[in-house]
Amino acid sequence: MSAEKALPPSPWHAGELQLQQHAGVIEQMDPVGRRVLRTFLIDQHRDFYPLLPFIVIGSVDGDGRPWATIRSGRPGFLHSPDPLTLDIEAASDPDDPAEAGLIDGEPIGLVGVDLITRRRNRLNGTVVRSGNDRFSVSVGQSFGNCPRYIQNRQFSFVRDPATPARSDVMVSDRLGADERAIIEASDTFFVASYVERNGEGRQVDVSHRGGRPGFVRVDADGGLTVPDFNGNLFFNTLGNFVINPRAGLLFVDHATGDMLQIAGTVEIILDSPEIAAFEGAERLWRVMPEKVVLRRDALPLRWSLLEDGMSPSSLMTGGWREAARRLEIVAKPKTWRRFRLQRAIQESSTIRSLHLAPVDEEALIPHLAGQHLPIRIKDGEGSLRRSYTISSGPADGFYRLSVKREGRASTLLHTLQEGDEIEALAPAGAFTIDALERNRPAVLLAAGIGITPLLSMLRHIVQTGDRTRYRRPVWLFRSSRISAERAFDREIVELVARSEGTVRDIRVLGAPDEDDEGLFDTAGRIDMTLLKAQLPSGDYDFYICGPAFFMQSMYDGLRHLNVADDHIHAEAFGPSGLKRDPGICLSSQPPRPAAQAPTRVVFTRSRKEALWKPGGGSLLDLAEQCGLTPHHGCRAGSCGDCRTRIVKGDVSYRSAPGHAVADGEALICCSVPAQTEEDLELEL
Repeated sequence: MSAEKALPPSPWHAGELQLQQHAGVIEQMDPVGRRVLRTFLIDQHRDFYPLLPFIVIGSVDGDGRPWATIRSGRPGFLHSPDPLTLDIEAASDPDDPAEAGLIDGEPIGLVGVDLITRRRNRLNGTVVRSGNDRFSVSVGQSFGNCPRYIQNRQFSFVRDPATPARSDVMVSDRLGADERAIIEASDTFFVASYVERNGEGRQVDVSHRGGRPGFVRVDADGGLTVPDFNGNLFFNTLGNFVINPRAGLLFVDHATGDMLQIAGTVEIILDSPEIAAFEGAERLWRVMPEKVVLRRDALPLRWSLLEDGMSPSSLMTGGWREAARRLEIVAKPKTWRRFRLQRAIQESSTIRSLHLAPVDEEALIPHLAGQHLPIRIKDGEGSLRRSYTISSGPADGFYRLSVKREGRASTLLHTLQEGDEIEALAPAGAFTIDALERNRPAVLLAAGIGITPLLSMLRHIVQTGDRTRYRRPVWLFRSSRISAERAFDREIVELVARSEGTVRDIRVLGAPDEDDEGLFDTAGRIDMTLLKAQLPSGDYDFYICGPAFFMQSMYDGLRHLNVADDHIHAEAFGPSGLKRDPGICLSSQPPRPAAQAPTRVVFTRSRKEALWKPGGGSLLDLAEQCGLTPHHGCRAGSCGDCRTRIVKGDVSYRSAPGHAVADGEALICCSVPAQTEEDLELEL
């Protein structure tokens, strides 16, 4: 028998495995599950439950509907006489729809939450009923759970929890105004789910969800949409939904003790523009209510939010109003927006940072770390168009352009005063990074002003680590000619400290002087000798930005060391783009030879046309000669700003573009008509 066949079955069921596979963590979660999923209560958990004034329970009624509910009591009403049992001294509640599943022999799920310490432990098992005022749970599975979205609250009792109290009960098949108000004000809810596990019977789970107030949206059709944030990657609840798309939700009004219980069907959404628009969301799920129960004053408990009680992790997430505004702006990606200079900072002797905010005060279009911002600046009677890398992180809430003074446009930017305005399009560019990549650490190689996209990447990786608790390892190599020209020292030191040891910063000075002692780690330049001396052996993703000669030497050196081409990422503006190995092309289209004869080019939207001749310029040049002003940034095929739909015909590239080209599109800044028998028509 092979070693693989000898392994015990996976600790996760098929639904959990499917979502772990989608998130790219299936291999890492197998040993985690074998380590943390226990069939008994450890002593730490046995000591934890007696401290709680309430326990959240998930059960299933006779119609197969899951319900979430709460049982409460003075601390001590929960007790574990042995590692296989949890006793619950709480009376039955005939008004509670979850009560139908709390009978002897039925499977249930429980989660204990300490709102002061943010501890959270879950278990599921089987009810052992010994009377109407108490029952026990025979433990089936027990484990600790992620505490990150729990808000700090202090509890109090408004009546004796041991005394039964009948509440006003309202039952419906849809949400009313009162129910909507509870949901829209909530920063916390609980969700019950279940699956039928082959050979193991029914397993019921109940879990906690938290976010900013109103993070659960009530949709026009009466459904509820929930953002799913980064957690422990178990996917217990959503994994259950994959197999059995039914949920029981519980919302509590902390001031009145009202309990809102909802049973409904579930849809998991893994791909949607709303996911990207909602800060922190990694997926969405929707619940369509089938039965709604609102019980007034059902709980003897009341909670008050402590000062600064919102979870830091919850505060890192967004809201639906902000997401909707982002989507409205994103729908107009080619619209110029006015931005006001809020703050200007001199970062070094040559670099100045501009903090920009939209004049219309609408939401920013989220940028990806490493992208650039196409801008338009007034210059006398006309204007200049340029693209500058965004040096702020996607979670910073503003665009920061860090500009080196070295030309007409950058000189103008260096003279802007706070309150001055410029115009900008949506962020663009394919030079980006995945902060959650788990297979390869990132190596960031920056020369001079090339630090700007890599600083955005570094901020994104550290910010994502703060939110998700996964920190991608990073080596940052940054070089400057002299120390006075080097920017962002303090900011990078702070990011290194926040990274908890996962970011290494290697400072290189080309020409240090005697006053630079302690300000650099090595003199000279970044080269393969330095990389081999600093990097442990292994597989890395390399990100390069700086002058053309620097990037080319880095690329050639890495390829000489047999680093795979698709593990080398580079950004450049201007006609001197990176020259990759022959035959490597990011376009899905097969290369076509350039036209050898004059070719008629029609710009369909403007109804203009021109004759392109062999040896002439690019299609962008031709469009500009016709008086058109297509969007563009790099003029080298690396940013993607000039993407244009091909209506008819085909194009040829003088050199392989660095930006991916979709079928039916052309990067007109670096392409010419292809050799075909037909005219070329472009949607311009």
